[in-house]
Amino acid sequence: MKTLIVYYSYTGNTKRIAEAFAESEGADIAEVKDVKRPWKLKAYTAGIIAVMRGNVWPIQLPDIDFSKYERLVLFSPVWANNPPPAVAALLEQLPEGKSVAVRMISASGKSDCMQRMETAIKVRNCQLEGVEDIKAH
Repeated sequence: MKTLIVYYSYTGNTKRIAEAFAESEGADIAEVKDVKRPWKLKAYTAGIIAVMRGNVWPIQLPDIDFSKYERLVLFSPVWANNPPPAVAALLEQLPEGKSVAVRMISASGKSDCMQRMETAIKVRNCQLEGVEDIKAH
């Protein structure tokens, strides 16, 4: 089964973990970026307010042919116990019918995102493999 790692990283922690996972699994990797990267204070204030309200921010999807992959593994940081606005935007654009695993990266290694992620993934007619919390080192 061909796997694509898709990640969003603001500080670089999630990127580092996603890259290590992709290397160990022999998977391809792609980064989702903000159309306009917010400066740090905005990311941690307006970004947190946005996620709590369920708002998304415009993103740049990598130029990837998703049809080549049966499985996607989404790596996301946790902002105020939610995926950041860029990840929420990605979830709205997931290609239908894929198997999707989620890895939530946080300082504590604990989040309460499972239900939100599961709902967003199932809306896209994808099969959720599971949500795993990973502690950033």
